[in-house]
Amino acid sequence: MTEAKQYKLNIKKSARKELLKLQPKFFKQVMSKILSLIDNPKPQDYKALQGYPDLYRVDQGEFRILYKIQEEEIQIFRVGKRNDDEVYENL
Repeated sequence: MTEAKQYKLNIKKSARKELLKLQPKFFKQVMSKILSLIDNPKPQDYKALQGYPDLYRVDQGEFRILYKIQEEEIQIFRVGKRNDDEVYENL
């Protein structure tokens, strides 16, 4: 039986700033989803971002998490409201 690959997690400064603005309840939900990506970087609800190889998004409640899978690392680079297109600006 092979051991599941585990990824290193890198939360970029811009994403950390957005996370710290969240209310405690939402922070816990979003961080739980982010931590789950370590074991499964492509969960059932993930989507690839069109036109951006290796960039993905997942949703957690009202929030969208944008991330990149690079070799053995998952880079969380943006966290924002799902219904707000601002999360996609300046990719």
